[in-house]
Amino acid sequence: MKTIDLQVEGMSCDSCVKHVTHALQPLPGVSGVEVDLQSGHVRVSGELAQGSAPLLMALTDAGYPAKLATDAPIPAATSQPKASGCHSGGAGGCGCR
Repeated sequence: MKTIDLQVEGMSCDSCVKHVTHALQPLPGVSGVEVDLQSGHVRVSGELAQGSAPLLMALTDAGYPAKLATDAPIPAATSQPKASGCHSGGAGGCGCR
């Protein structure tokens, strides 16, 4: 099993976390997706024979530009919203921009 760590831009709420997760989970070989909203880190695990390119493309297509993370420790707590009510003025790719 391989793990790829990504730095994802534009996540600002729990809805963004769900969009990112749903963009990555259906990809071939992906068996797990961990998202840390606060840091913007996403860890993808599985039999990722095609590497990071399909992951990065799926996230970009979903409205969340991403790149490979150089330092990507995933904190224990995940999916914590930065602010309540971000749908009325946040900066996320989920449409709350």
